[in-house]
Amino acid sequence: MIYSLHLGAERDLADAQDFYSEHAGRVVAARFLEEFERVAMLLVEHPAIGIPTTRGRRTFPMRLFPYSVIYRHLENGIRILIVRHQHRRPGYAGGRR
Repeated sequence: MIYSLHLGAERDLADAQDFYSEHAGRVVAARFLEEFERVAMLLVEHPAIGIPTTRGRRTFPMRLFPYSVIYRHLENGIRILIVRHQHRRPGYAGGRR
């Protein structure tokens, strides 16, 4: 199994990395990406581990950062739709498929 990123999720990751680089330094920004990769691989191995939400989606929180990964389980892997800061409004990027 593999994972793929929605274009919007790629932007979410880039925005978060830019934020952490600017406000906390490159080491923290790199740690954010490492934590994201850890979560993504965990979801590939155990796609049902996330909390079910609407429209066939699941959400899983990152451990070290206040972000959640919203994804959909597909036949050949998972599709990461949103990487959402947990303090953003709940409907953020809800139209992504």
